[in-house]
Amino acid sequence: MPLRYFDGTTHGEVLSRITNDVDTINQTLNQSMTQIVTSVVTMIGVLVMMFSISWLLTVVTLIILPLSVVFISIIVKNSQKYFKQQQEYLGHVNGHVEEMYGSHVVMKAFNGEQRSVEKFDQSNNVLYKAAWKSQFLSGMMMPIMTFIGNLGYVVVCILGGYLAVRNAITVGDIQAFIQYVRSFTQPITQIANISNTLQQTAAAAERVFEFLNEAEENPETTKPVKLTTVQGSVEFKDVHFGYSPEKIIINDFCATVKPGQKIAIVGPTGAGKTTMVKLLMRFYDINSGSILVDGHNIKEFSRQDLRQMFGMVLQDAWLYNTTIMENIRYGRLDASDEDVISAAKIAYVDHFIRTLPDGYNMVLDEEASNVSQGQKQLLTIARAILADPRILILDEATSSVDTRTEVLIQKAMDNLMKNRTSFIIAHRLSTIRNADLILVMNNGDIVEQGTHKELLARNGFYSSLYNSQFETTEVF
Repeated sequence: MPLRYFDGTTHGEVLSRITNDVDTINQTLNQSMTQIVTSVVTMIGVLVMMFSISWLLTVVTLIILPLSVVFISIIVKNSQKYFKQQQEYLGHVNGHVEEMYGSHVVMKAFNGEQRSVEKFDQSNNVLYKAAWKSQFLSGMMMPIMTFIGNLGYVVVCILGGYLAVRNAITVGDIQAFIQYVRSFTQPITQIANISNTLQQTAAAAERVFEFLNEAEENPETTKPVKLTTVQGSVEFKDVHFGYSPEKIIINDFCATVKPGQKIAIVGPTGAGKTTMVKLLMRFYDINSGSILVDGHNIKEFSRQDLRQMFGMVLQDAWLYNTTIMENIRYGRLDASDEDVISAAKIAYVDHFIRTLPDGYNMVLDEEASNVSQGQKQLLTIARAILADPRILILDEATSSVDTRTEVLIQKAMDNLMKNRTSFIIAHRLSTIRNADLILVMNNGDIVEQGTHKELLARNGFYSSLYNSQFETTEVF
C-alpha cells in the first residue's frame, strides 16, 4: 500500500479492518459455515424422504419456502444497513481511541479530556444505536421462521387428515411426515438464527475487500537497474508534484548534486523541503519530470535497491520496544555488536548508554518514554551511521539536541559525510554554513541557490532568513 493511503486514513481505522473485520469473517468461517453446510445437507436428505412418503404433502410443505424468503429478504434489507454502519463506526471508535492513547500527554496538557470524551460518545452512540437496531431486526428472524414452520404443521395436519379419510395415506405416514416437516424447518430456523452473524460478516467482508481493492503502489520495473557501486550524484529535472492533482506544491524543481556534496535545503515551514526527500526515496511518485540517481531515473530501480542507497534521520525519532542494541542494529540487521558500539561512539551516544542500568541491553518501553527526546534522536543518528549509506538524508536531525551535543554531532556528521552525498534539512541555519550548496525553497520552488557566503552577499531571501535568527535588540 502506498504511504498516501496511510497518510489519509487513521491508524485505528486500518487496524480495525485488519483485526475486528477479519476476525468476524474468521469466526464465521470456523463456526457458522459448518452449521450452514450441515443444515443444507439435512434439508436435502429430509426432502427426499418426504417425497418418498407423499409428493402432494411435500409440495404443499414447500409452499412455505417462498413465504420464508419474502420475510427474510425484508428483514435483511432493513438490517444490513445497520450492520454496515456498526462495522464502520467500530472503526471510527477504534481510530479515536488509538489516536487519544498515542497522544494522551498532549491531550491532557491542553485539557482535552472533555472534548475527547464528547467525540468518543458521539461515535459510540451511533455505534450503539446501529448495533441494537441490527441485532433486534436480525433477532426477529427466528420467531418469524418458527411461526411459518408451525403454519406448515397446520397445513400438513389438515391435508393429511383429509387424505387419511379418503384412504390415500395412513395415519402412521402422516405422523412420520410431521416429524420430517419438523426436521425440514429446523435447519431453516437455525440458518435464520445465525443470520445476524452472517449479516455482520457480510458488512465486515465488504470493508475488508474495500481495503484490498485500494490502489496499490505503482508496480516495480520488470528489469531494475543494479549498480555495482553508487557514486551519489542526484539530479532533479523539472519536478512537479502535489499530494492531490488539483493542488501542485512543487513546481519546476531543478537541481544538480555532484557525488560527495553536502546539500542543505532551507526555507520557511511548508516550503516543500521534507516533500522533496519523500520524492527522492519514492515514498511518493512525482506528477511529472524526473529524478536521477547516478544518471538513472529512480523509477528504473526497485524500491528496495533505491532505499538501500540512503540513510535517513527524521525529525520524529522512531524506536521500538526492544533493547537499545537492537534499535541501533535496525540500520543494518547483520551488523555485529562491535559495529553497533562503534556507530554509537561516532554518534557520541556510547557514554550515555553505558550510564543506563542495563547499558546496551536496556529495553525501551512501548513509546520509548524511558529515554529523553534528545537521546532518542542520538540513537537514530547512530542507526544511520551503522547503515553506512552512500547518500545521507538528515531531516532536522539535531532539532531535539542541546547546543553542546549538537556541536559534537556536527563533528561526527562531518566525518560521516566525507565522500558521501548528504541532504540536510535545517531550520537552524548556523548548522549548514559549511554546506557545498544551499537550496533555498519557498512555495515549492528554488528561489536561490549557492554557498552560505554567496547567498549572504546577495542580500536576498536567504539573507533575511539567516539574519532573522541572529537579530539583536538594542538596549536604550
